[in-house]
This record gives sequence, structure tokens and C-alpha cells, in this order.
Amino acid sequence: MDFSLTSEQQALADSVARYCERDYDLARRHAIMTSSEGICRRQWATFAELGWLGAGLDEAQGGFGGGAIENTLIIEQAGRALVVEPLISCAIIALQTLAALPSSPPRDQLIEAIVAGEAIVVLAHGEAAAHSERSYFATAASRDEFGWHLTGTKSLVLAAGVADRLLVTATTEQGPALFVVDAQSAGLQRHDYRLVDNHRAADLVLAAVNAPEPLAVGPEVTDAIDAGLDHGLIGLCAEAVGIMDLAIATTRDYLKARRQFGTTLNTFQALQHRMADMLVEVELSRSILYGALSVIGESAAARARTICAMKAVVSSAAMFVGRNAVQLHGGIAITEECVVSHLYRRLFTISRMLGDEEVHLRRLAEISRQAGPR
Repeated sequence: MDFSLTSEQQALADSVARYCERDYDLARRHAIMTSSEGICRRQWATFAELGWLGAGLDEAQGGFGGGAIENTLIIEQAGRALVVEPLISCAIIALQTLAALPSSPPRDQLIEAIVAGEAIVVLAHGEAAAHSERSYFATAASRDEFGWHLTGTKSLVLAAGVADRLLVTATTEQGPALFVVDAQSAGLQRHDYRLVDNHRAADLVLAAVNAPEPLAVGPEVTDAIDAGLDHGLIGLCAEAVGIMDLAIATTRDYLKARRQFGTTLNTFQALQHRMADMLVEVELSRSILYGALSVIGESAAARARTICAMKAVVSSAAMFVGRNAVQLHGGIAITEECVVSHLYRRLFTISRMLGDEEVHLRRLAEISRQAGPR
């Protein structure tokens, strides 16, 4: 397998890194995350102009001819800058979910609006009672002479507070369906909150919310949700790899500068071994991320084992690297002024998003049980 990047892919990664270093430092991030919306609309428009939002989508589907690798390159570099705008929830999960659906005018127009940065669209799928089980959702859709109405609840909807439209999954008599709902619809209640890493999320209560005709109904909805969430898991793991890289570099520099007992901390063998263990975890995570990228184009069943293994490994590594970075820095690492504090909190959140290590290990065991002995 060839892991080398093409010249275009390398140029994309370099350009994202340069932009984040120049225009998305910790001070700017702090100003954005403490604003009323928690994102910067100007930054989002710039992301669209730079082609980040459509880089992971084929040209035939309205993107710029890339795929999961391009998304990974963007998210890994954006992760190093702790970008708070909804790149994963909108430009990956929602966009890849739409791309997996059959073409139709509403679906195509929505993709075009996302890629152009004209609309922020997020997937409202998870429910508290699902316990990370993708196929479960109790939100119901009913139809009368006035149209469709949605009733139910959705939990932990990332970036719901800044979304223009929501992709809502619901059950119908014909099977699962995917609806596009305006974020300001009557009957839609939103309970906003801030996550530990300062990203925003919300719980939604839908009380007979009016909705247009669904984008799709039946098994194709399940397939599209699987595709969107699998791409989202790869995005989260790519972000974690970028953050862990920065955590190691920051900790290395700190140990070189901090003096104790008449010498710098990097001369202590025990701390050198700790740093080596952290590096091993990052490289293992990077390797299994590449493995997931190699199967993302296959069927949901074929890629499930590798995707689950990836998230379990990266979730464990994220916590190991994050905790050790904090411990090696000491008390300063829990302050707002120290970047390691923010790195750890984001790694903590990523390790639990879309299922934590335990969830994916349990799912992996079930897949292996069903497959039987080899």
C-alpha cells in the first residue's frame, strides 16, 4: 500500500497548516469560542473560499474531486489549531450523508449550499435511549392532508445552535426516513449547552414540527447514515492524531526548557520513556487511521470491523497522550492560558464522540461473533 501523498494532496495539507498558523492562533480561538455563537461566520466563509468544505466530495456530487483522504488532511491540520467551526459535523457527516443518497433537486441544492458556505447543515440523529446504537431512533413522522409532522427528541446534536437546516431521521410506515428541517421551525425547541472542550451542542425537542417531503425513505437512509457517521469517525480520529502530534511537540519543548534539580527535565530517563510511549500511541493511531481510509469505499458491513477498531484504538491513545501531556506539564496544564489544557479537553471529547472505546470494542466483538471463526 502506498502511503505517500500526491503533489496536490501535499499542497492542500501545507496550505491548511499555513492558514491555521497565520489566522487561527489560540487568542483568536479564545475570542471565537467565547462569542455568542461559538463560531466565526467569517472564518466559515473563508473555509468555503479555500475549498475546504467540498474538498472531500467527488465532482459529480458537487464537490472538488477529493475524498476521505482530503478530508483527513484538512481535519488533521485544523485539529492542531483546535478549530471550533463545525467542519466534521457539517462538511463531513452531513455532507457525506447527503452524498450517499440518490440524486434529487432538494438533495443537490443542499450539497451546493454547504460547499459554497451558504448554509450550515448538521445531522440530528442520535437519541439518549439509543446508547450509541445507530439503527435506533424513536422520532416519528406522521402525515396528514397538511403534510409531514415530526415528533420526538434528538440529543447531543453538534453545532445545532448555528445550523441553518437539520437533517432529521425519523420512522415512518414505509421505513426510516431523512427529513430536512429549518432550524427555526415552529414547534422545534432547542436546549443549547457547551461541551467540556468549548464546542457547542444542543438537545432538540420536536413537537409536531412541519417538514417537507423526505429526501429518502427506506434502507437507503440507513446506508447513508452509516456512510456519514463512518466518514465522521475517520474525521474525528484524524483530528485526534493532529492534536496528539501537537501535544507531544508542546510537551517536548516544555521538558527541554523546564529545569529541576539543576538540569532540564528532558534529561530524566523516566520522562524520556514516557514521551516514547506517547509517540508509539500516536503512530499506532496514525497507522490504523490509514487502514480505515483504505476501506471507506467498501460496503458498510465490510468496513465496520476496521472503523470500530480504529475508534477504539484512537480513543484509548487520545486519553493516554492527553493525560500524560498534562502530567508532564504539571499544574500549569490545567490553566486556560496553557494550550495543553485545551488539547486535553478536545481529546477527551473526541474519545467519547460517536461512541467511546467501550462502545466500539463491544460492537467489534459482536461483528466478530457474527462472522464466526476464520
